[in-house]
Amino acid sequence: MVTGRLVDLTLTYDDRMEGVSFEDTKILERDGWNARTLHIYGHSGTHMDAPLHFGINDQTINDFTPDDFIGKAHILRLNVSTDSYLISESDLEPVLNLIAPGDSLVIQSGWSAHIHKEKYKKGLPRISEDAAHCLVNHKIKMLGVESPSVADVGNLEEVTNIHRILMDGNVIIIEGLTNLDQLQKSTFTLLAFPLKIKDGDGAPARVIAIE
Repeated sequence: MVTGRLVDLTLTYDDRMEGVSFEDTKILERDGWNARTLHIYGHSGTHMDAPLHFGINDQTINDFTPDDFIGKAHILRLNVSTDSYLISESDLEPVLNLIAPGDSLVIQSGWSAHIHKEKYKKGLPRISEDAAHCLVNHKIKMLGVESPSVADVGNLEEVTNIHRILMDGNVIIIEGLTNLDQLQKSTFTLLAFPLKIKDGDGAPARVIAIE
């Protein structure tokens, strides 16, 4: 039995999301049961990236072990008041002295409130290069953000550079989190389990916090 308060940090998949659609394959009245075929882009909604995604190395999502996806985590609460906010190393300072090697970090920006809006993808908060190096130097295990990416997906140089820095430094990236405002404690146990997809460059994930 799990002891502690559970908070679901996962977006609900629906066909308003880019890259997500469903079709009825079986219908109860006709076939005896209901079933849908799901079409999901591997980086839609709440998802995790594998190094293969940006060619860092050939490690895929199914190469990770369950132990890679669980551990102690800290939350950084940011006041993101402008679009395309660049998260700097100085923004990380409130939690840096709390983080031990192997701990994880989630960043609350409030950005999940913009899901299904154009700005969700185009104006997202981004991890700066100095912040990415700082997280690697602190040996972060997992980094979770509310935005659909850790960097500007419209800027190939930026998005490639930030993903490369983090994943070269063995930081597992979780994107598209939600409900971080429901966390009552600053530290908790983070569980982030992606679908085990062979040769997957990423996968949808169910992400849970245990307080």
